[in-house]
Amino acid sequence: MTLTTMMILMAAFAAGLVLGGFYFIALWQTVRRLPATVSPARLILGSFVLRMALLSTGFYFVMGGHWERLAAAMLGFIVIRKVLTYRLGPQKAVEAVH
Repeated sequence: MTLTTMMILMAAFAAGLVLGGFYFIALWQTVRRLPATVSPARLILGSFVLRMALLSTGFYFVMGGHWERLAAAMLGFIVIRKVLTYRLGPQKAVEAVH
């Protein structure tokens, strides 16, 4: 594996972190807004469609026709999910409300 390939895979991993950060923070914000919204179903569906459209488009461009880049981006996505779940987990959310 060349240095260039490693750099590309690291960039794809970083892009996965950014995409995952956007996805899960937007999801968290959506859930927090649910009690105050007039139409929860519209909020959930609209948020889901927007998040998935941006996520799919981001993964498509990161991939660039190479499955290895997609795998690195997905790994970044999973890592940021774990980090955000730990940082914003149920115990932290309950503390933020009180």
